[in-house]
Amino acid sequence: MSFQDIFGCEPAVTATAPGRVNLLGEHTDYNDGYVLPTAIPQRTTVAMRPNSQAEFIVYAADLATEARFYRDEGPGDHFAQYVHGCIRGIEALGVKVPVLDIHVESDVPIGVGLSSSAALEVATLRALRELLRLDIDDVRIAQIAQRAEIEFAGVNCGIMDQMASSLADTRSVLFLDTRTLERRLLPMPPRTELLVLDSGISRSLAASGYNERRAQCEEAATRLGVGALRDVDDPAAVEALPDPLRRRARHVVTENARVLRAVDGVDAAEFGRLMNESHASLRDDYEVSVAPLDRLVELLQAHPDVHGARLTGAGFGGACVALCREGTASGVARRVLAGYAADGHAGRQLVPAAEEGA
Repeated sequence: MSFQDIFGCEPAVTATAPGRVNLLGEHTDYNDGYVLPTAIPQRTTVAMRPNSQAEFIVYAADLATEARFYRDEGPGDHFAQYVHGCIRGIEALGVKVPVLDIHVESDVPIGVGLSSSAALEVATLRALRELLRLDIDDVRIAQIAQRAEIEFAGVNCGIMDQMASSLADTRSVLFLDTRTLERRLLPMPPRTELLVLDSGISRSLAASGYNERRAQCEEAATRLGVGALRDVDDPAAVEALPDPLRRRARHVVTENARVLRAVDGVDAAEFGRLMNESHASLRDDYEVSVAPLDRLVELLQAHPDVHGARLTGAGFGGACVALCREGTASGVARRVLAGYAADGHAGRQLVPAAEEGA
């Protein structure tokens, strides 16, 4: 249902933001490291207008759910906590936000590691920027969005997702130094396209596993006497650490090196090899994969039109991404998903969006 259907009037402003898929640099952002995401075509749209009521009203069209909350009393509905956090983030700048009717519509897949939450945050903040005519740039929007997710949604995230949603596009990859926020857009390897598949495995351990890995990285950095694992350049430096700290740190150090190698300028075959190495490291050293996701990646890596493939996102299920020869992604998806189904699993094509009835 549209804004008009729910609220009986037209919105004052409308803004959108994309989801993202990360090609290299997994679990490095909270280690002050390097990442290489790109935007996906699917987007979240947020429309809003001031209302004359005491409560903020947020309607999520795709969930057919309404949430109401007061300025100083957050909502119980999880999706609305992101919106509330963005409103409070703008008010922290000294700006009074009027009570609002807010409508959210999205085709960003939820719960598979494509940053549906960051897309919601950035779209909300863009709408607030337009409504209130605020002089804040896209980097500041990403920073406010990250703080909203940490403080109001309870997710101790790095800044990659919000920066990608705020700054990336679907034609380029965003190289980001998460410590300095130095960034630049770089072209995708020529004559390639991306394929993103959902493994169909719920990321039930993603939150607890993420927090545990983050704590392990912090302990490894402390033992190595550095501010963050980003400060370790030589993989051999981590070998004296006890397990599992050694393996966790080795993943981060080698993953940073893979990102830097990719941005030096590599062809599609080399970029794919780096993606394959990344998955092996996430599987073996960081231990955030699961058997069905490994199988899906294995099927992708074996396809002749795939340069490389890896899990993307926090892991423990969710999605994987493959770099394919241009024009082949949908065909690769059909063949790989058929093989995956023969193994007893139910996956689906996310990017490019599968055609109706396909």
